[in-house]
Amino acid sequence: MHAGFYVLLTASAARYVAYHGADLVVLGLALALGALYPAGVRWTRALPVVLSVWLVLVWLAPSFGWCAIPLFFQCLRQLRPRVALPIAAVLTAAVVLAQIRLATTFDWSLVLGPVGVAVLTAAVFFDRARLLHEAGVLEERQRLAREIHDTLAQGFSSINLLLSLGETRRAAEVARENLGEARRFVRDLTPIHGTLVDALHRLVPHVEVDGDPYALSVQTEVALLRVAQGAVANVFEHSGAGRVAITLSYLGDAVTMDVVDDGRGFDPEEVKPEEGRGYGLASIRGRITELGGTVSVESAPGEGTAVAVTVPTP
Repeated sequence: MHAGFYVLLTASAARYVAYHGADLVVLGLALALGALYPAGVRWTRALPVVLSVWLVLVWLAPSFGWCAIPLFFQCLRQLRPRVALPIAAVLTAAVVLAQIRLATTFDWSLVLGPVGVAVLTAAVFFDRARLLHEAGVLEERQRLAREIHDTLAQGFSSINLLLSLGETRRAAEVARENLGEARRFVRDLTPIHGTLVDALHRLVPHVEVDGDPYALSVQTEVALLRVAQGAVANVFEHSGAGRVAITLSYLGDAVTMDVVDDGRGFDPEEVKPEEGRGYGLASIRGRITELGGTVSVESAPGEGTAVAVTVPTP
């Protein structure tokens, strides 16, 4: 989609020059739009600037109307539908009005063409979102089936075997281990009481939210909360920090969370997994990797620690 945007932008500029010559204002706006587009993709707050530049450009040169398609997609990806759809209507209306303004005679294709393209674009996007959701549900079912088979089912088989051999004490130990696994499943699947921000506030007093919050899947919210709990637990146990701050950032296609402390710090390369620990860095990385996200740890002795996680949001 991003490559398509630049192809359309270049084609529109070439068409304008071929028919109207090299107007420095139009070409300058086209260059500005191309330069600003990456910022609009990365930061939601920069998207209105990109759209404003495009609206001026398409009013001066309707040839750039085709760039509305990838911009429409960006609105749908970064904004909630109740906001994105009205903006898409404005983009479509801008293309229609610009074409009518320059047309010598009115033709219904000037109206129906852009409207049809907008409707098809929205249909493709929402169908893609539905397929991604269904794929995510199937993947989660497969993950749970795999975990249940590898832990609970194997544990019950061991209990049955131990009881048949008369090893009641060992069977009781395995039963307790299985109970712990069952509680972990319930904990991971239970929605957070209240909002994620409220839950983070219960961990530390310093919580900052960037961007416009939007609904996250239960799995993502639980994962972020567990990561925050693990990071804060590590801070209290090891760092001797006087202050811990959490920053939650809602981007267009991802949510990020930073847990920063002013403690004694450590060398991340020297950290080794600890037996029986559930909230270590290895556990944090494993939990976020399952969601297709990334984890980075920045720390040094005497310089505090920053744990940053990024989770994509469909």
